[in-house]
Amino acid sequence: MISVIIPALNEAENITKTIESAKPEAKELLVVDGGSTDGTVAVAEAAGARVVNAVPCRARQMNRGAEAAVGDVLLFLHADTTLPQNYGSAVERALYSRGVAAGAFSLAIDAAKAKYRLVERIVAFRSRRNGLPYGDQAIFVRAKTFADAGGFAYMPIMEDYEFVRRLRRSGRIVILPQKVVTSSRRWQRLGVVRTAVLNFFIIIAHHMGVAPERLAGWYRGRSQQA
Repeated sequence: MISVIIPALNEAENITKTIESAKPEAKELLVVDGGSTDGTVAVAEAAGARVVNAVPCRARQMNRGAEAAVGDVLLFLHADTTLPQNYGSAVERALYSRGVAAGAFSLAIDAAKAKYRLVERIVAFRSRRNGLPYGDQAIFVRAKTFADAGGFAYMPIMEDYEFVRRLRRSGRIVILPQKVVTSSRRWQRLGVVRTAVLNFFIIIAHHMGVAPERLAGWYRGRSQQA
């Protein structure tokens, strides 16, 4: 049984499409709202999701969703990202393969220009080579494995990166060939090259011990929670 957990903050424009993509194979749809003021809660409920509330921090919202979920599999889905068809059976096959701790999907960006195809190829290479998918690839994990790993650390940024690094101690992280489709808005705000450089710089700074709060300030000085 898959519980799809969607952290959201002012996502009224995107949330219906995201929920609709998850509906066919989710046994439970949870939108964890971080205090939206744009009608996200009403839109999510009208689309068929159960809404729970949390403080506006993606890590805390996802942990709150995991606490409220009843499924034995948890799938964490960004509010501006849609799932592929038949995702449920692919997730279950992956998680019940020997030695697998968790997984995620391949990434597609909803923009037509060739530069976004390059980004997709880079993401595919990185995530498969290192076994380190990011949150926009819809990370999925057994509920027990999630609890054993301690859930997401309460960090303002990089919570997905740190969580997957801990999960790798429990087994392999698989990247499915099926693609989630995520909004291009984050890449469009700053530009593809600048966004890629900023992401790389933040990872390096994180490994050098720079405080997550400072990293979040650098990142969100140019972007917003996506």
